[in-house]
Formats: sequence, C-alpha cells, structure tokens
Amino acid sequence: MAEIDLKDRKILYELDLNCRQSNAQIGKKVGLSKQVVDYRIKRMEKEGVIKGYLTAINSFKLGFQVFRIYIKFHDVTEEKKQEIIKYFVDNPDTWVVFSIKVPIDLDIVLWVNNISKFYRFWNATLLRFEKYFAEYTTSIYVQDMVYKKTFLLDNDEEKKSRKMYENICDGTSYKIDKLDYELLNELALNARITLIELSKKLGCTSQNVDYHTKNLLKNNVIRGFRLNINYQKIGLQFFKIDIYLKQFKERESIIKYLETQPFFVVLNVAVGWADIEPEFVVKNVETLLEILEELNERFPNIIKKQVFWIAKENHKERWLPEMTEADFKKT
Repeated sequence: MAEIDLKDRKILYELDLNCRQSNAQIGKKVGLSKQVVDYRIKRMEKEGVIKGYLTAINSFKLGFQVFRIYIKFHDVTEEKKQEIIKYFVDNPDTWVVFSIKVPIDLDIVLWVNNISKFYRFWNATLLRFEKYFAEYTTSIYVQDMVYKKTFLLDNDEEKKSRKMYENICDGTSYKIDKLDYELLNELALNARITLIELSKKLGCTSQNVDYHTKNLLKNNVIRGFRLNINYQKIGLQFFKIDIYLKQFKERESIIKYLETQPFFVVLNVAVGWADIEPEFVVKNVETLLEILEELNERFPNIIKKQVFWIAKENHKERWLPEMTEADFKKT
C-alpha cells in the first residue's frame, strides 16, 4: 500500500474535479508549489495510485443508449473465462468490462445505437458461450449522478455541495463532426493530454482544439476530466450496492441521505434491476456492512434487501463508443 498524506489526497481530489488543471493551479488550491505538485503526481503515478486520466463523455448526447449484461459463470476454466472477457473487451461498443466477486462474475456495459444490432450481437454471444453462463440478465441504463470524492478530504465545507454532474437518456442529442469525434477519442484515452499534443495528433491549431473542447463542454457532451484512482493502493475499496425497496415512494429520501455521505460517489439508475444502485468507496467490507446496517435503521420497513458487489478487476473502461461517418450524419 502506498503512503500518502493529506496534501496527496487534496491533489487527488483536485485532479478528479478537473485533471486538466495545471499543476500551478492545483498548487494554489492545496498550498504547494508547482514543482512539488508535479513531483507528488509523478510519484503517485509511479506507485500506481494514479492509474490514468479519464474524460467523462456523455454518449447519451451522441444518440446512444446503454445496455448492461450481468453474467454468472458455470463450469468454466480460467482459459475459457479469459476468452470470454477478451470477447467483450474487443467489442468496440463496450464501455465497461468488470470482473466481480459477488453476486455475479462479469459486468458488461455497452453503448447501443441500434437495437437490432445489439440483438444480433447477444444472439451470437449466446450461441458461442451460453453453456458457460449459469445465469445472465440484461437491463437498460438510463441515468447516472456523479459526486465529488470528498472522502479524500477532512474539510466539512467541501461536503456541503457534493454533486458534480448527471447524465440522462432523455432523447436529446448533439451533432458532432469528425474532428469532434477524433478529439473525444484522444481525450478518452488521456484526459490530461496538452493542447499542443492534441493539435499535433489532430493536425489542426491549438486554438481550434480549444474551441471544439469548450463547445463539447458547453453542450454537455464532455461532463468532466476525471482521475482513475487505484483505491487499494490507498487502503480503500470500491463497492456497488443494489438496494431493493418495500416502499418505492421513499426512494428519494434515501438518495438525499446518501448525497450527504462522503463515501457515496455515484448513483446509477436503470430499468430492470434494483431500485437504488449507489457506488461507495470505503475502507473495507466491515465498514460497508456498518453503513448498510445504519441505512436499515434509518429507514425501517422501507428497504427490502441490500446486495453488495466487490469489484475484482477492471478489464476495460472507455467512455466513447466507436463511430463511423454514418453516425456523424445521424446525430
């Protein structure tokens, strides 16, 4: 486990708010010089605390829907499991491919702009691998709400307004051109890439890159420039919780309570799964169980059951599906 102090945590917090900030800007906010911030970031990258820099792209705005597939394996060798994982990772439309410990084995999230295409893909998948699936289910992902990682801080002031942004499949879309897509493609791989580097890769001026980036931000296609943290390196764990309710009308009151808690980082909303799907970052399973028990006590006779997922390995996370010239004309 890496040794990090409060200054390191503040740097991580600022990078997650906007990793395209300069080291000088971050230094002013955390009380360090540009040189010291640069040194600390490079050290945390080397130690594996910082895994990379992600651009949160709202592909709903590009005309896509999101389907989730949950799979429980059956009678599968490690070699076959890796073959199945690679099959999903290699699919250009997958957003996330995640190995889980419980209650499922594999979580796949896909961008979909054609239901018939997804139907053909899933049929082909079952023909190839169904005998290795003990259980499988699909759901439609329709919204996410993302919150500041205030668990990194010890400052109550930062905890008062935690919500960063939300994405929702509301039927609205924004038309992008080929340069927009190429820009998003580069930022999806490295959100901290400089304007000069981007202009060289895209073959245009840095002013043009800056204009397109600001336009994508203005139209909510880009929602943020985020940090990919290896939580285990700093003594923390990531969990997803499925909460099923006895009284659905109380859903908002539970969400409002969760929004005040620093360990709560994302709320997922889907059709065809749990009533509330929060994501937490806490110290360990014991801490998580205490939180879930407190939820039961705070909302008696409202929660039917809670199921938690332990993240095992992230095989892929790409916030942008592959697009063609035809897609640019549709959006």
